[in-house]
Amino acid sequence: MNLDKSLTLVEFEKISDTTLESLTEYFDDLIEEAAHLEDSDVAYGDGVLTVKFGNPYGTYVINRQTPNRQIWLSSPTSGPKRYDFVKGKWVYKYDDKTLHELLNDEISSIVKTKVCFDKCSYSGKE
Repeated sequence: MNLDKSLTLVEFEKISDTTLESLTEYFDDLIEEAAHLEDSDVAYGDGVLTVKFGNPYGTYVINRQTPNRQIWLSSPTSGPKRYDFVKGKWVYKYDDKTLHELLNDEISSIVKTKVCFDKCSYSGKE
């Protein structure tokens, strides 16, 4: 894996903010369109994206981890994961799956429609 530890602090913050803002916009759209998710909420601030889907789905937290130059995910479905920025995308080093691929898989079952986080920033496919 070609881990990009050479990112400066400024580069990391710009890339991670762009990623999180893009994900926030897409989550907002998904929840708005999903009538069965009445109690859902999306909040983003200070490098932390919180997506509350309500019962029985739980809460996703995706946050910037500046000291490690990572994005961390806490998923009620798959648990915690730490993503490194590798070749223009966020990759989990233990299975080489991207953050966006995992969200495609897990969120589709919650919103009850096929989703495509690939169009969000730094998916490696946008």
